[in-house]
Amino acid sequence: MNAIVWPRARAREAITVLARVAKLPTVGGATADMDTIVGIAGQLGLEAEPMGAAYADVDALLAAAGPALLVLPGDRLIALHASRGRSLVVVGPDHRVRTTEARPVREALCAGIDELGAPVVDAVLDEAHVPTRRRARARAALLRESLAQYRVETGYLLRPAMSAPIGAHVRWTRLVPRLGLLAVAHAAQYVLGILGWWLVGKGALEGRIDRGWLLAWGLVLFSQVPFRLLASWSQGIAAIEAGAFLKQRLLAGAVQLPSDTVRMQGAGQLLGCILESEAVESLALSGGFTGLVALVELVAASVILALGAGGALHVALLVATLGASAAFAWRYLRRRTSWTDSRLAMTHDLVERMVGHRTRLAQQHPGKWHDGEDGSLARYLELARRMDANAVRLVAVVPRGWIVVGLLGLLPAFASGTSSLASLAVAVGGVLLAYRALRQMTQGLASLAGAAIAWRAVAPLFHAAGRAESTRDQAPRARPAREVILEASDLVFRYRAQGDAVLRGCSLKLRAGDRVLLEGSSGGGKSTLGAVLAGLREPESGLLLVGGLDKNTLGQEGWRSRVVAAPQFHENHVFASSFAFNLLMGRAWPPQPADLELAETVCVELGLGPLLERMPAGLQQMVGETGWQLSHGERSRLFIARALLQEGEIVVLDESFAALDPHTLRRAMDCVLARANALVVIAHP
Repeated sequence: MNAIVWPRARAREAITVLARVAKLPTVGGATADMDTIVGIAGQLGLEAEPMGAAYADVDALLAAAGPALLVLPGDRLIALHASRGRSLVVVGPDHRVRTTEARPVREALCAGIDELGAPVVDAVLDEAHVPTRRRARARAALLRESLAQYRVETGYLLRPAMSAPIGAHVRWTRLVPRLGLLAVAHAAQYVLGILGWWLVGKGALEGRIDRGWLLAWGLVLFSQVPFRLLASWSQGIAAIEAGAFLKQRLLAGAVQLPSDTVRMQGAGQLLGCILESEAVESLALSGGFTGLVALVELVAASVILALGAGGALHVALLVATLGASAAFAWRYLRRRTSWTDSRLAMTHDLVERMVGHRTRLAQQHPGKWHDGEDGSLARYLELARRMDANAVRLVAVVPRGWIVVGLLGLLPAFASGTSSLASLAVAVGGVLLAYRALRQMTQGLASLAGAAIAWRAVAPLFHAAGRAESTRDQAPRARPAREVILEASDLVFRYRAQGDAVLRGCSLKLRAGDRVLLEGSSGGGKSTLGAVLAGLREPESGLLLVGGLDKNTLGQEGWRSRVVAAPQFHENHVFASSFAFNLLMGRAWPPQPADLELAETVCVELGLGPLLERMPAGLQQMVGETGWQLSHGERSRLFIARALLQEGEIVVLDESFAALDPHTLRRAMDCVLARANALVVIAHP
C-alpha cells in the first residue's frame, strides 16, 4: 500500500498524472490556489463526481470504477486507472503504473466502518468455534450483512467535463474507432457474402456444382458469423456510449439554463423538450447506424454494377437515383417540420390547459373550453397526410423505382447480345444489392430527418452545458466581524434590451452581522435586486463582488455557495421526495447523520417540530404532489430552512414570512437572526 498511496498534499499532481495515464482530455493546468479535488479537476477541464456505495457493494464499485481518485482515511489518495478482475491498475506516487490486489484497497476504504462491527462479529466467530482457515471468509460475510446499511464514500470518478469540446468527448468514448470497426465488420461481411454467391453462381453457370463447391460456399457463409457478431457488438457499444453522453450533456444543460429561460417556457414546452430529447437519441442513433451500413452497401453495389453488363450506365443511374432520394428526403424534412410544429403546439396547449384546469373550471365559461381545437386538429391531420405521402415516396417509391430503373439499364446490353450470361447475372445481383442499400438508406434518412427536427427543441439544452466557468475554491471561509462580504456599485438591470431599467444606480454594502430589510411597493424591483445578489440574474452594468471576487471568478456554483436565497413562494418548489431531501438539497447528498441532525434542529427552531411528529416517517416522509401535503406556512418555513441549511455567507429571503402568524413569525425570525451571517429580507411595508 505504501507504494501506491499518495499524500493529500499531492492531490494536484495525482490528478494530473492519472489524467495523462488514462488519456483523459485536459485543458490548461491546475494552479496552486485550488485545494479541493473538484476544483483541481475543474481547472484541468475534468469533472470529479463524488462516488460511494453501500458497504456490501464496495467490491462491485471498485470493479467498475476508473479512472478515479480514491480517498482513504487519514487524507490519503489512490489514483485508480482501471480494474482487472480482482486486481486494480493504479498509478503510484513515483508515476509508475502498478497492478495491486483489490482486497487491501477495499479494507483501507472501509477501515472506519469495519471497526463498528468487528468486535461483535469476532465474538460470534469465537463462540461458534469457526476454524481459522474459514474465519476470514466468514468474518467478511458477517460484516457485509451487519454493516449493509452503512454507506462508504470512496472518492471521485474522473471524466471529461460536460463543458469540454465535443471532440474531447468523442475521443474519450472512442466513438470514431468503434464506428470504423463497425464499417469494417460490415464491409467484410458483405465481401464474404458476395464471394459466397459468386462461388455458387460460377459453379451453376459452368455446370460444376459438386460437394467441394458447396463446401466452399458453406465455409464462406459461416465465416460471416464472427464479423456479424463484431458488427453487432461495436454498434451496441457505440450506441450506449453516444446515448449516455447525450443524456449527461442534456442534463448538465438543463441545470445550467438561465432562470429567465425556464420561467418564460410553460409546462407544455418543457414537456415537449423532454419528449424531443428521447426522439433525438433513438432516431439519430438508429438513422446514423442504418445510414453507415447503407453507405457500405452502396459502395459494394457500385463496384458490382461497374463490373456487370450495365457498366458505367448502371453506376450513373444509381447516382441519379441517389440524387432523387436526396430531393425526396429534403421535401420530407420540410413536411415533417410543419407537422412537428403543429403537434408540439397542440401538446403545449393541452398541457397548459391541464395545468390550469382548476382556474378554467372556476373562471371560464364551459362553452369556451374547446375553442380552436377543431381547427388545430384539422390542420394537424392535413399536415400528417402530406407528410405521409412524402414518406411513401421516400421509403417505398425510391427503392422499388430503382428496381425498374436498374432493369431498364440492362436493356442495351441484353439487346446487343454482346454480354455474357455471367455479366448479366452480376448486373442483376448488383441491382438487387443496390435495392437493399437504398431501402436501408431511405429508412435512415427518415430517422435522421426526425432527429434533425427534434434537435431544434433540445439544442439550447445541449449548448447550455458548454458554458465553461472559472473554478475557484468554493468553501466559504470564516471572516472577521464587520468585514465587507458583498459590495454592489451602480447596478443596472432591465428585463428587455429596449425596456426601462428596473434597477438603476443601485449600490449596497453588506458586512458580517448585517441585517437589511428591503421594503417597497409591488413592482419596485425588490425581488429583482434579490435575484441579482443571489446570482439568478445578470446585471447589465455595474460592479458586484462577494469577498472581493466577481461571479466570473467564483463561477456559478461558487457564487451560490456564498449567497443563498429563498425566492418568492410562487417561484419556489416542494419536490415529490422525502422531507429530508427538500431540506438538504443544497448540501451534499446523500446526507450524513450530522446533516440530518442539523436539519431536524433547524426545523424545531422554525416551529416545524409538531409537523415532524405527525409525519409517520419523520424526515424521511414523502412530501409534495404525491406525498404529504404541506400547508402554505409549512412550505414557507421549509424554504427558509432549506436556505439556512446551505450555510452561505449571505441569506436572501424574499417574502418568506408573509404566510406566518405573529407567534410563528417571531419564532422563525429568531432562528433566522441567530443562524444567518448576513441577512437580506424582502417584504411589503
